[in-house]
Amino acid sequence: MPLDVLFLVLFAAALHATWNALVKAGTDKSLDSAMVSLGAGVVGLCFLPFVPLPAPAAFPFLLASAFLQFVYFQLVAAAYRAGDIGLVYPLMRGTAPLIVAMTSGLVLGEHLSGAAMAGVLVISAGVLTLAFESRHGGRQAFLLALANGMVIATYTFVDGAGARISGNAVSYTLWMSLLPPVLLFSWAVARRGAAPVWGHVRRTWRRGLFAGAGSIASYGLALWAMTKAPVATVAALRETAILFALLISVLILKEKASPWRYAAATVIAAGVLVLKLG
Repeated sequence: MPLDVLFLVLFAAALHATWNALVKAGTDKSLDSAMVSLGAGVVGLCFLPFVPLPAPAAFPFLLASAFLQFVYFQLVAAAYRAGDIGLVYPLMRGTAPLIVAMTSGLVLGEHLSGAAMAGVLVISAGVLTLAFESRHGGRQAFLLALANGMVIATYTFVDGAGARISGNAVSYTLWMSLLPPVLLFSWAVARRGAAPVWGHVRRTWRRGLFAGAGSIASYGLALWAMTKAPVATVAALRETAILFALLISVLILKEKASPWRYAAATVIAAGVLVLKLG
């Protein structure tokens, strides 16, 4: 993998960890996630006039991606209600790149080198190591996390292919950000009513805008990288967000890190090195 692509994906991972930390600090995970989506949509709308339209062939991918993003956020909320984040998040983020790596040859016709496959496996192993740290969460949380891992892998394929077909990864990312917040807030209003949803928007719009900007920048960089490198390697490298989440938790949130977390960080860093050497 070229060095510039590697560093940009690592930066995207840092942004991903940052906006996830903002959601974690919120009081309502479902609406906070919707606010991130809304913030990304607002940022995308501001920049749309400056980019070309995606190729018409990419629009079915945009529609499929919007539906998958909606399912993703619903499963995130359900999994966090059922189990501890220390179990759920690593399972979701660790299984997705494994699924992508194992099926990318069939889906996209991309066949990884032995070194690249080794790097993907090492990074996924490091992420999954964190799941063993948690002692909370039962069978339901486990199954929901695995289901969302499959959703993440699916939208990774859809968006990786869509960004390539669109002819412009930035344009695809901006257009992709528009429909998910419409679906998420329509669902929230239908379930809770307009008044409480609007009240949450008024209270948290600044944080939502900031987190949404980080979200769309993070994913946009990842999609651009997928036009320059195999989708499976980018998907795995993006999960180094776990490393940045560890740094945020220790240095900023002043949380204590167990030996499992440091072991996982070491394994993930080793996987990044293997990917670079491969």
